[in-house]
Amino acid sequence: MLRRTLFASAAVLAVTLAGAAAQAQIRIATVGPMTGSNASFGGQMKAGAEQAVADLNKAGGVNGQQIVLEVGDDACDPKQAVSVANQMASRKVVFVAGHFCSSSSIPANKVYAEEGMLQISPASTNPRLTDEGGWNTFRVCGRDDQQGIVAGKYLATEFKSRKIAILHDNSAYGKGLADETKKSLNANGMTETMYAAYTPGERDYSAIVSRMKQAGVDVMYIGGYHTETGLIARQAQEQGMKVTIVGGDALATNEFWQIAGPAGENTMMTFPSDPRKRPTAAEAVAAFKAKGIDPEGYTLYTYAAIQVWAEGAKKAGSTDAKKVATALHGGTWNTVLGDINFDKKGDITKSDYVFYVWKNGGYSEM
Repeated sequence: MLRRTLFASAAVLAVTLAGAAAQAQIRIATVGPMTGSNASFGGQMKAGAEQAVADLNKAGGVNGQQIVLEVGDDACDPKQAVSVANQMASRKVVFVAGHFCSSSSIPANKVYAEEGMLQISPASTNPRLTDEGGWNTFRVCGRDDQQGIVAGKYLATEFKSRKIAILHDNSAYGKGLADETKKSLNANGMTETMYAAYTPGERDYSAIVSRMKQAGVDVMYIGGYHTETGLIARQAQEQGMKVTIVGGDALATNEFWQIAGPAGENTMMTFPSDPRKRPTAAEAVAAFKAKGIDPEGYTLYTYAAIQVWAEGAKKAGSTDAKKVATALHGGTWNTVLGDINFDKKGDITKSDYVFYVWKNGGYSEM
């Protein structure tokens, strides 16, 4: 009888210890387009998050606890983003490094705020995210009104005698960026020849290409994602158009060239100065390359989002989202992107958008 009592007590102790061990893990997540036409960016986010978590756990975790990473797929669909956000809440996730598409980040943010979760987006640039977001909202990238100023001024300066078309895909990101670029272009004394929307997800854009050709357009600014931009570039070339294509940060994936091919030659885009070349990223870049990963696009931005959260949690001495948010507003955070500070809205206080050009299958700063 005594033996059975001891065995039962030991079993209860084992279960208790196992439960305590499970509780000693912190659940965080990255959520983005793991499937769909923007899956290359989801792959960037996943790679960045996995490396950041591995490096943090190797160094002892956060506040003595190991981190468990959840990966969510929103496919850049607003409804799916809300569903995934609720899933993450049910899994007791305390922080989300996401989303990629602004049209996903904005509705998901409301769930995170209600559920007491922190959100730091690596890539959502629409101003509404932080303008309308709550106490829990941050991003480590710039905003479309910053990116658009750079793009519009460049277009007005470098192409002042050319006919410019501004296109967008009606998404929160694409239309937002196109409108900010148009605003800057107009403020710098130029008026676009054509302003039009296209439908994302289609394969044939010959009709809008024909309209541009008929209007004599020779510079095309596209507020949208890499898949459609690549297709439009190809179809413009097929119609014999000699046109300069300019886009935003959503072209920062090698998949753009796989779609556009030679038609993508000399395409320009705005993106922050290459994070892969920053001294602060050297160690992380080496770790990625040792795994055969090129940390392009938003890979290091996702890594930095997790770094910022981890340092904020250490400063707060807690993973409670409100305590971490308070800490984040009051410090300078050393990341692979360099030092980051946040303003009252949760935006970074410095952005450094520059121009890149695609040549021979790759992109580099101009």
